[in-house]
This record gives sequence, structure tokens and C-alpha cells, in this order.
Amino acid sequence: MDQQQLDKVRGGKGFIAALDQSGGSTAKALLLYGVEADAYANDEEMFDRIHEMRSRIVASPGFSGERVLGAILFEATMDRQIEGRDAADYLWSEKGVVPFLKVDKGLADEADGAQVMKPMPDLDDLLARAVAKGVFGTKMRSVIKLADPIGVDAVVDQQFEVARQILAAGLVPIIEPEVDIHSPQKAEAEILLKAAILAQLEQLEADDLVMLKLTLPEQDGFYRELVEHPKVLRVVALSGGYTRDDANARLARNRGVVASFSRALTEGLSARQSDAEFDAALDESVQSIYDASIT
Repeated sequence: MDQQQLDKVRGGKGFIAALDQSGGSTAKALLLYGVEADAYANDEEMFDRIHEMRSRIVASPGFSGERVLGAILFEATMDRQIEGRDAADYLWSEKGVVPFLKVDKGLADEADGAQVMKPMPDLDDLLARAVAKGVFGTKMRSVIKLADPIGVDAVVDQQFEVARQILAAGLVPIIEPEVDIHSPQKAEAEILLKAAILAQLEQLEADDLVMLKLTLPEQDGFYRELVEHPKVLRVVALSGGYTRDDANARLARNRGVVASFSRALTEGLSARQSDAEFDAALDESVQSIYDASIT
């Protein structure tokens, strides 16, 4: 584990950019960016287009370690280059941004009000590749839709089981048990989730460190115990479908939590913008999310 990267993630000011759309979310992200489905003929071309978008974001002057702590990459992005350098190396060496990798393979079907992750039989190989590429940590997502103790426990138990595998590979896992912002039992689900996470944290080894990526809670400051927990390197928040303004406002009311936004980060960016227009729009987005993250 790189000590400079660890120190930056632990104590730096800023937020973590989520640039890890994959599968069905790629086409949606491209559409919001102004790239229609007829602009690519197959998945390979679709990922070419999304890599162009991500490269444009990362290479933009406003995207740097001064305000961006880290960036979460999709596997195909890790395997590609930005301005002639491997993506993770470019992020850290050129931009001072700590690289993370999305490792989950999507969600299983809903059961007990939740969706656990699909199996990841090739995870060890992926983790070894990530280490070789200079990646610092990983991210994996599950979804909780109802306040069902069985479903919540299934999500959290699986997340921490896989987190131990990631820790053993020398990487820092971002555990993401998202609570659906449209859940009719969102606050109740968050109570169950926090209790389950706290119980699992106590079972980690003394020197284990994890990160948590959580939906912005209904009760301001609700995750304070997690922010202050000695085994939690950082708590970051997903935007979850909130607009950037709403997500920033909610984030600013949760002291110690920083952003890890995806759609909210790219809101307002367009393939049709000139470089100057794009850079200005991204700079404004980065500044607003940074400001909310340091309150």
C-alpha cells in the first residue's frame, strides 16, 4: 500500500470521483453526455465513447488532486490509457488523484428487499492486475430497497466477506451498500444498515482499514460513528439519483463525509461543448462538490 496515497485518502481535502459506469449504466451516462445510441454499433464502440468522455474529464485542468482525492475506474478504463499512460498511473503521477477500481460484476435479483452482488469467481486475478497497475483500492456495490433485516444482513455480510479478500490482496476496499433513495423505508433501512456495519467492523483484524460508500442519510449526521471509527479510513457518499444541488446540500449537512458522486459530477457536461465550455462546466461542478465535501 502506498503511504502517500493512504495519507491523502485519510486526511486530504476533496472528494472521490466515480468514473466507473459499466454495463447498462454506460449507455445512460453517454446519453446524458449527449452521445446517442446510434453513435456506436456495439459494446466495444460504446466503451470507446465512454473512455473518450472519461479521458476528457480526467485530462481537464480542473480535475486534479487539489480538489479530487481519488477516482473510481471501471475495469476497461484501468486497462486503457489516458494521454499515452496507463489510466491509474496517469491519475496518480500526473494528477495527484488516487486510483480505485470497481470490482463487482453487477447485482443479483432482488430477495428480502435487497440485491447482493453477483459472484466474482475471477476476483483474485483482477485484484492482482489492479495491484500491478498501481491501484490503491476497490469499490463494490449492493443495493438495499426495504428495511428487511434478512436482506440488510445478507448485503453487509457479503460486502465484508469480499472486503477481507480484497484486504488480503493489499488493497483498501470501498464497501458500498447503497440504500435506494426511493425506498419507502429509507430511514428504517439506514438504522439496520448502520448496526450491521458496526457489528462487522468489530470483527476486522486490528490493522484492517476499509472505506464506506453510503447513501446520504435521512437524519443529518447519522453516520458520525462510522466517520470516527478507527477501522474506517473514510466515509464517502453516493449521489444516488439526487440532483447535484440536492446532493451537495445533503452532503454539507453530514460533517466528515465526503462525496463520491458519479452522475452528479458529470451533470451539465456535453460532448457538444467546446473544450473551453467543457472545462468551465467541469470546474464549476468540481468546485461545488469540493465545497460540500469540506464542510
